[in-house]
Amino acid sequence: MDIAKKLAELGWALPEAPQPVGAYVPAVAAGNLLFISGQLPVWAGKLVAEGRVPSDVTVESAKKAAAQCAVNALAIAGGELGGQWDRLVRVVRIGVFVQCEAGFRDHAKVANGASELLQAVLGESGRHARAAVGANSLPLNAAVEAEFLLEIR
Repeated sequence: MDIAKKLAELGWALPEAPQPVGAYVPAVAAGNLLFISGQLPVWAGKLVAEGRVPSDVTVESAKKAAAQCAVNALAIAGGELGGQWDRLVRVVRIGVFVQCEAGFRDHAKVANGASELLQAVLGESGRHARAAVGANSLPLNAAVEAEFLLEIR
């Protein structure tokens, strides 16, 4: 599977793997699992969505930001797998955090950005378990952060 080509067909580009903004590593492989650290919606070194949903960032923009988090996670996975995408078995679980106002209830709509992108790129192996939660704040004032658990061979 050519992930970069599939992303391009969907209007996305596979970036260089983002570098950590703290004292952690981007991914850890443990057995047949690849844990990808929380990804912010960064493109070309800049956050694409900052602030709280929905007062500073619309739900639709936050959904697109969640998709960018998934694209960044794929970039990290590609590096960890040495570009051998046939080693990626499936997406097991994602966790999506939404920086939001009190009373916000559309976390799932935002998280769908990441979920829908992974399913569009990977098909059935992109379907996954998920958590979508609200947060008072996120690193660098990002509107969204997402973490990923992948099964690999």
